[in-house]
Order: sequence, then structure tokens, then C-alpha cells
Amino acid sequence: MKKANKTLSILTLILAGEAIFLLPFILMRVFRPIIREAFNVTDFEIGKAQAVYGVTAMLSYAFGGYLADKWEARKLICASLILTALGGVFMLTLPSFYGLQLLYGFWGISTILLFWSPLIKATRLWGTPTNQGISFGLLDGGRGAFAGLIATFGAFIPLLIFPANTLGITFEDKTKTMQYIIGFVTLVVLLVAILVWKVLPKTTHQNKGDVYKLEIKHLFKTLFKPKVFFHAVIIVCAYSTYKVTDVFSTYAKDVWNYSLKDASNFGVFMQWLRPISAIALGWLADKFMTSKMVIFCFSLILFGTMCLGFGVFIDFPIAVSIVVFVIMAIGIYAMRGLYFALIEEAKIPLLITGTVVGIISLIGYTPDIFMSLVSGFILGENPTIVEYQTLFKVVMLFPLVGILAMVGFRFYNNQK
Repeated sequence: MKKANKTLSILTLILAGEAIFLLPFILMRVFRPIIREAFNVTDFEIGKAQAVYGVTAMLSYAFGGYLADKWEARKLICASLILTALGGVFMLTLPSFYGLQLLYGFWGISTILLFWSPLIKATRLWGTPTNQGISFGLLDGGRGAFAGLIATFGAFIPLLIFPANTLGITFEDKTKTMQYIIGFVTLVVLLVAILVWKVLPKTTHQNKGDVYKLEIKHLFKTLFKPKVFFHAVIIVCAYSTYKVTDVFSTYAKDVWNYSLKDASNFGVFMQWLRPISAIALGWLADKFMTSKMVIFCFSLILFGTMCLGFGVFIDFPIAVSIVVFVIMAIGIYAMRGLYFALIEEAKIPLLITGTVVGIISLIGYTPDIFMSLVSGFILGENPTIVEYQTLFKVVMLFPLVGILAMVGFRFYNNQK
């Protein structure tokens, strides 16, 4: 592939990789304070809706990996984006809580079944065996930059609609703002679908005869290796901590008494840490080994959750707590670019990458089912700093387990 085409391909994968999750997750992560009021839902109800997503997504991971090894990535990714955008059209109607559950169940299929494994396999193929850290770092870092850009533009919409006097914001202002934001994001997803169809190269799949037999043979041999199990546990722990980023903006509102606008701006600021963290630590992973950087990232997350969970800096200025959030976020966002780079370190055969990714993801992304429920249950309807401390104490367990799983992965991976 020519260098120009290769660059355009990774840029397209980056845009698609984040566009697919803008509607179900980025909107909720950045504009959660407004969404709670415009949709008249609590954090626990949001957690219930996202748990439905988790259930349908788990089923999709199981079958999606097989499809990735059999069908052209361009067609699968494009179809996935279009279906997800149709869900955005439904969201424009501001559905009830039950409608929101149905929507998230649909998104669990549309964003995963035809999308996730093809994206990971295409990224591995784009890179080389010696630069998987930067390959996946670019993917997730670029996705983070795109999400930050969309969130930044979206943050201007409340400025155009909300009155200068924030006390005068009406329910109609909030619903109108959300509809403009949802409509804008839906349009972006559709445009990215067109870009994918035009840019990604056509590929052929000829997994027949001896090649098919080779795939089945390697698949069962690979799936029962302990390092594959530890890899899945690592993703469970890393993704569970990533899910807590959903409450960053609400923490600013509920604990620091930020306004809706300022809380959303804090969420946007945190989004911009993602590209910096993923790319920088992905580059370091290629220098010092991915598994070592994973342990370092889990250590950063452990430090942040301990400080917030036990209120270490509760009597200090807010700026100190913001620094703790930044340290924790660097570890969380860097992990997003690292944990699939472990596939190369684990020496997974390229031929069955999609299928193995599907199986690992089936286990690794189970937090989509329980983490939103857990955080929503702990926070309740009117969370204070006490509830947030409880939440971070629970989350603190995941980096601890993650470090142990990484040690197990390295042990079995180093065995001949």
C-alpha cells in the first residue's frame, strides 16, 4: 500500500473508530448533566439502559469476530455506522426511559456485531509486528482527538441556546439543546460512513479448504492458552476503569458545584487527555514493551482512585483534585491504546485475529453490563462527595486485579 493511501486508511479507521461510539457513549460522557434533565432520567436509569447495551454487545462480540475473518472490513464498518446513525434519528425524539433502553439494546448490536473485530484486525494489519504500540496508540489517540473535537463543537451549542443568566435556563432550553447536539452528531456519523466506503481498500477473503482447517486448528489451540484468559481479564479491569470516566463531568457539578456549562467543559477538557496519553504511551510501549507499560498505567489508575476514594486531598483546593483526575485519566486513556497491542506480544496468529478478538472482547467488555449499573446504584439520585468516594473505592479494586493479571500474562507468555 502506498504511503499516502496508508495514511488515509488509518485516518479513516480513527474517524470510524470513534464516530461509532459518539451517540451511545460520548454524548453521555460529556453532556450527562444536561441529558439527565432533558430526558428526565437518573444516573441509575442511565446505568440500566447501558446495561441493556452490554447484554446485546456481548452476544455481538461472540459472532462479530467470526464475521471479521470472513467478510470485507469496508462493508461491515460502513453498514455498522449507518445503522448506528439511524438510532441517532430515533434519539432525536427524546424517547422515554423504556425507549432509551430499547435504543441502547439496538446500539449494542449495531456498534459491535459488524464493527469491533473488523476495526481491531484492520489496525493490526495496518501496523507491523514491531510497532503495534504506536499503531493502536494512534487508533485510540486519534479517536480521542476526534471525540474531543466533536465534544468541543458540541459544547458551543449550549452557549448559543442557553440564556446569559444560567438561572433562567428552562426545560425547553435543555431539550432543544440536546436535539441540536444529537442531530449534529448523527450527521457526523453518516458522513464518516460515506468516507469509509470511499477510502478503505477493498479486500478479498478466501478462507477455504486448507486455510479454513488451519484457522480452526489454531483457534482452539489458542483460545485455551492461559495468556488469552489473562488478556481478557486485563481488558475487564482496564475497561471497568474507563467506564468511570462517564462521571467526570457530573463529579464537577455535584461535588465542586460547577454549573451545567462548566461541568460539560470539564468533560471536554478530560477528553483531550485521551489522544495525548494513548499516543505518547503507545510510543513508549514499543520502546519498553507493551506489558510493562500496562503495569505502569494500572499503577497511575490505582493512585488516582485511592486519592479520590479516601479523600486524600479533600481539604485542598479544587486544582489539586483536578491534577489527580488528570493522572488517573492518563493511565485510563493510555490503556485504551495498549491492551489490544498485547495481541502481537502474545503471538496470536494473524489469520484468526478477528475471531480471537471477538472471544477476548466477549469477556473483556462485560463491564458494559455491570459498571454503569454499579456506578448508578452507588451514586443514586442526588450524589454527594460521600457517594463518589464509595464509587472510587470500588473502582480501586480493578487496577489491583489488573496488575496481578498482567503478571500472569507475562509469566505464561514467556514460557516456551
